Amino acid sequence: MKRQVPGLAETARDSQPEIPDGVFLVRVDGAQFRWHAHKPFYVLRLCILEPRTSAGQSIVGRLYCTQKALWKLGWFLRDFLYDPELLAHEQVDEKALPGLRGVVKISHTVINGILLINLDGFAPASQWEELSTTSVSSAPRSSSAEVSR
Repeated sequence: MKRQVPGLAETARDSQPEIPDGVFLVRVDGAQFRWHAHKPFYVLRLCILEPRTSAGQSIVGRLYCTQKALWKLGWFLRDFLYDPELLAHEQVDEKALPGLRGVVKISHTVINGILLINLDGFAPASQWEELSTTSVSSAPRSSSAEVSR
């Protein structure tokens, strides 16, 4: 039996519009380590600071901690100006991550019907002006808007 429930479709929609692929200046709002037997990872919650049209929205993504993926975690930590002493001692302090700022390039992918956000690249916050103008000028070709180091 089917029932008509007025207003149900509105509750199923996201309360925030989808964040497009692109380059964003962000602040780390939270980080949590999640253990998995084959692929341990950090869940990062990033708050968009720029561009202003997306400011305040959150990006949630993963950074894996496998041997093959450690380069990306290191790239993130270096470019977001994580404590170099902790990094030198191979330590990640989840309490030291909130408040760090930097630039992130994201893209979306669908795996098994689930929309996931890929954290494709990072840069220091000091490079935001340069990267934001580059990504805007090459917006029609999203694959060419790379975050460089």
